[in-house]
This record gives sequence, C-alpha cells and structure tokens, in this order.
Amino acid sequence: MTAEAPVRARDRLKSILAGSAGNLVETYDWFVYAAFALYFAKVFFPDGDQTAQLLNAAAVFGVGFFARPVGAWLMGLYGDRVGRKAAMVASVSLMCFGSLIIALCPGYAQIGVWAPVVLVTARILQGVSMGGEYGTSATYMSEMAGRTNRGFWSGIFYSTLIGGQLLAVGTLVILSAVLSKDDMQAWGWRVPFFIGGALALAVFWFRRGMHETPSFHARTGERMSTWKLISTHPRESLLVMGLTAGGTLGYYTYSTYIQKFLVNTSGFSKDTATAITACALVVFMLAQPLLGALSDRIGRRPLLIAFGVAGVTLTWPILSTLAGTRDPLAAFAITAGALLIVAAYSSVNGVVKAELFPTEVRALGVSLPYSLANALFGGTAEYVALWFKSKGHETWFFTYVTVVIGASLLVYVFMRDTRKHSRIVED
Repeated sequence: MTAEAPVRARDRLKSILAGSAGNLVETYDWFVYAAFALYFAKVFFPDGDQTAQLLNAAAVFGVGFFARPVGAWLMGLYGDRVGRKAAMVASVSLMCFGSLIIALCPGYAQIGVWAPVVLVTARILQGVSMGGEYGTSATYMSEMAGRTNRGFWSGIFYSTLIGGQLLAVGTLVILSAVLSKDDMQAWGWRVPFFIGGALALAVFWFRRGMHETPSFHARTGERMSTWKLISTHPRESLLVMGLTAGGTLGYYTYSTYIQKFLVNTSGFSKDTATAITACALVVFMLAQPLLGALSDRIGRRPLLIAFGVAGVTLTWPILSTLAGTRDPLAAFAITAGALLIVAAYSSVNGVVKAELFPTEVRALGVSLPYSLANALFGGTAEYVALWFKSKGHETWFFTYVTVVIGASLLVYVFMRDTRKHSRIVED
C-alpha cells in the first residue's frame, strides 16, 4: 500500500487529543454504571439485602466485561483491515446506544423480569463498545505518538480513562448534593446515562475528522485473521494476557470495588466513600503522564516490576488496614497509595501491548488478549470480592489479589523491555 504524506506535528497532536477525548467519554459511560449501582441496584433487583442487590448489579457489570472480548475481536479486525479511525467511530456509536437504553429502561416494578434483561442487553452493547475502544485507541495513540514520547502519551491516554471515571464519580457527587436520596433512587440515577449518550453522540462527530495513523497507511504485511494472530503471535498474545491479569485486577479493586468496600466493610456513608474514591482517583490520574514519561527514560519493564513487587507485598496490609479505618483522611491516603502502586502498571500498559505486535495485526493483538484477561480478572473483581464477603471470608479476596499480581510479576521479570524492542517502526 502506498504511504500517504507524513502527518504534521500539529495534526498529529490534534488527532491524539481527539482520540483521547473519545476515550474519556466512553470510559465515563462505562463507569457510570458502577458509580450509580448503589442507587439503581434496588430498581432492577428489589429482592434481598443491600449486599445481595449489589451482588446482582456486579454480576451484570461482569457480563459487560465478558462482552468486551467480542468487541475487541470485531473492532480489532475492523481496525486492522479498514483503519483505526473507522473502528473508533464505530465503538463510540455502540456506547451511545447502550447508555440511552439504560437511561430509558423501566424498573422491575413496571416490567418485571424484563427490566434486568434489558439492563443486561445494554451492558452487552457497552461491553462490545468498550472492548473495541481500548485496543483501537491504544493502538492509535501508540502509532501517532513519536518514539521518544510514546510512554508520556501512554500516560495521557490512561489519564483520560481515569478522567472518564472521575467524571462519572463527579456526576454522582453533584447529583447527590442537589437531589434528595428519594429522588436519586427514583429517577436521579438515570440522568448520567442521558448525559453519557449525548456526549458519545458528540464524540461520534468529533472522531470523524481524525487522521489515520502513518503506520496503518504504510502497512505492507499480509492481511491478518484471528487464526493468524493465534498461530503466528501466540507468545505475544499470552504475554498481553499475563501482564494484564494482575494490573487489571488491582485497578478494579482500588478504583471501582473500593467504593463498595468503604461502605460495606469500613462503614463509611455512600457520600463519604464516593468523595474518598474521587480524591484518590485525582492523585492516580495526575501520576499517569509522569510515570509514562519516566518509562521513556528508564524503560517500561522496571515500572511493571515495581508494580508487581509492591502489589504482592502490600495488598494484604493495604486492604486489612483499610477495613478497620474510620478516619476519612486515612482512608483517602491508603486508597491513593494503593492506586499509585497500580499507576506503575497503568501508565505504560497501553504502549507495552502495542509495541509487542507488527502493524498488520496490532489492533487485534492489543484488543483481544487484553479483553480476555480483563474480563476474567477485572470484570469479576467486584463479584468475587462480594461473593467472598457473603460467605463470611472477605479476607480471602485479599489473598486472591496478591496471588494474581504475583503471577503477573513473573511475566514482567522474564519479558523483554518493549521500549528497546518496539515493533512500532514508523514515527
């Protein structure tokens, strides 16, 4: 294929920021579900106590994660064959539909069992969207960024993911302040899903003006299929799953489940738990580009090993101490510290995956193995934690997180540093 003219630096920056803005909105739509589950769980699952209702809501959250590999597969193939930009436009369209369906869905009291059925359907659409979004946008960012600053832009990329989550939590804080608890329970939880649908529609038009990446235009390799990914790049695919498992479990433990943990275990109110989580996420977000830039100097592998070592040695002390904490400031400090550990993984994970694969299979190679590991370990984090708690063995979850991070640490120790051995050759 004939390469197009090089993308100007200004257009390159504009395209990276456009992709990142879409990433922020999609992540907002995805995490609004988790942020507002404390309010709408009773609407869709009225039977049982609070833990049982949250367990059902967490199960639906997990269903969305298991749809992510489907989206990763479809959008990854589409991104490698038609273009990164086309796949990113398609993914945000699906997210828009999913959000609006949840916003408009009647509760169990109105349509009975069909309410959770519609909720599950909407989450599957969002899961397909999010599965396709991560891989194609991470690939797009990695290919658009220059070689010397790729780690920094990886940090910016992940900051937008956290920004979307913060926007979801911030929406919860604002609505909780202006609406009564009864109004939040009755209809207030629907507002953020309407906002998410509208923002996704705006991003759809925004992304249509993005440039395609130089790497995609310059590709010369054979057109890839799913089987060819598995048969020709099995080691890289397994590496992506291995390095993702511990990182995604740690991320969802301290960024999503921790809100429920602070309420159900530590005994904080919903509003206090939300504020603690939001403030800790701000610290987490600000750390991403700093650590990403550090990886441009010292490499990706040292940061991944640092996360693995700290995760294995400190998970139990962090969660057990937090369980007995009643001081909001102490809870914030502990949660922020835990997230800073995870930041050593999250700041570079997007670029590491992209640097493992050649151009013709990069979007699929980043998307599919990542989404499988994310579904198995990230999407089930809340459910596993709540299940252990419901059985009276909450601390077993602490051990589970430690073991999974330990398995990923072994991958980090024996893998090559992708900064030195990157397969992204176009700048």
